[in-house]
Amino acid sequence: MDRRDFIKNSLLFTTGAVLLSGCSFNKEVKVDKTGGITTAKFKSLDVSMLGYGCMRIPLKPSGEIDEELNKKMVKRAMEAGVNYYDTAYMYMGGKSEEIMGRALKPYERASFNLTTKMPVMMLEKEEDVERIFNEQLKRCQTDYFDFYLVHCLNKRNWENTKKYNVIPFLEKMKKEGKIRHLGFSHHDTPELLQEIINYYDKWEFVQLQINRLDWKTTRGEEQYNIARKANLPIVVMEPLRGGLLANLNTEATKILKDYNPNASVASWAFRWLAGLDGILTMLSGMSTPEHLEDNLNTFTGLKPLSKEEQTVYDKAIAAHLKQAAIGCTSCRYCECPVGVNIAGIFSLYNQYVYDDEGRKKGSFISHYEALRESERADKCIKCGLCKPKCPQQLDIPVLLEKVHKKYLEVKGA
Repeated sequence: MDRRDFIKNSLLFTTGAVLLSGCSFNKEVKVDKTGGITTAKFKSLDVSMLGYGCMRIPLKPSGEIDEELNKKMVKRAMEAGVNYYDTAYMYMGGKSEEIMGRALKPYERASFNLTTKMPVMMLEKEEDVERIFNEQLKRCQTDYFDFYLVHCLNKRNWENTKKYNVIPFLEKMKKEGKIRHLGFSHHDTPELLQEIINYYDKWEFVQLQINRLDWKTTRGEEQYNIARKANLPIVVMEPLRGGLLANLNTEATKILKDYNPNASVASWAFRWLAGLDGILTMLSGMSTPEHLEDNLNTFTGLKPLSKEEQTVYDKAIAAHLKQAAIGCTSCRYCECPVGVNIAGIFSLYNQYVYDDEGRKKGSFISHYEALRESERADKCIKCGLCKPKCPQQLDIPVLLEKVHKKYLEVKGA
């Protein structure tokens, strides 16, 4: 793999799944008879606890989407019992819905659950809501969506949701049978999460960012508890924190491998989540067949961590957190107007930090310099347009400056 391929592919990691309970759905967790993947009962549905996330579809070495590989991976996932497929209007540069529509077309419609989202951040007038929804049906080659979400609700996007009467329109789509289950994804404070839940009493599920790193540091536990109190089944996004929990630093990885050399680092994160109640499915952005196979292995007879394993994992996480990093999940919602490769830059910095500062100085320099000059951190014009788009609420211009200073320091410039 050359340097530019590394930059593209270093952003693509797996994500995972869990146990559940709650008034809105059955406590039953069972093994799918056809494939062995653990499933959760949601109303009349058996939903695979491994969700196929479509924000990180496989790429070719050239950077183009590898649609044929994605079709092969979907086929493998379907055969194994994975039946929850999650896309969105803007994923993969707006191509994800069409790609997944083609990938799922050969399969009986009732054999899988298709999920997409209303991009309220893109709305400019009320008419956009119906236009986009109809476009999504066409892109996905379907007559209905099993699960549909109001996408990425932060304070600004929530105001757009109300301003453009999104919920009344989606209620109408439910009555017409074009939406089976309605929910929302949340990217803000616990206080706003409670406000959204209180505003509309017919939400059927919620999508939250829950993982071991965010549990305390970004009030993840508080948000989880609010959803549980409201009896809302939880779809988990970023359970590996954009791949960070699959790529812990050297010390943390050694702790886990010394305890169980056969378990992948990612599997520990999934099994930590398996100790939580209320989880409907986990979204995994699987960009390689290896990611898929590792996930299938983890979710076949999914088991939560034992008390002893929990102690080991806590020790590993503590070792990992001793090193400072940037909490970017590579969602790429920030899209720089002048072309700075924000997610790529942060990924390179995080890898440098987690590789024990200096053990791979040459790699950090060479991969950073493999970026086009126009993509580098020092080309940030500090316009601030990226900041309100970031679900993690990162001060992106400040962090870009930090990375560039580190590059100059390491290079000795």
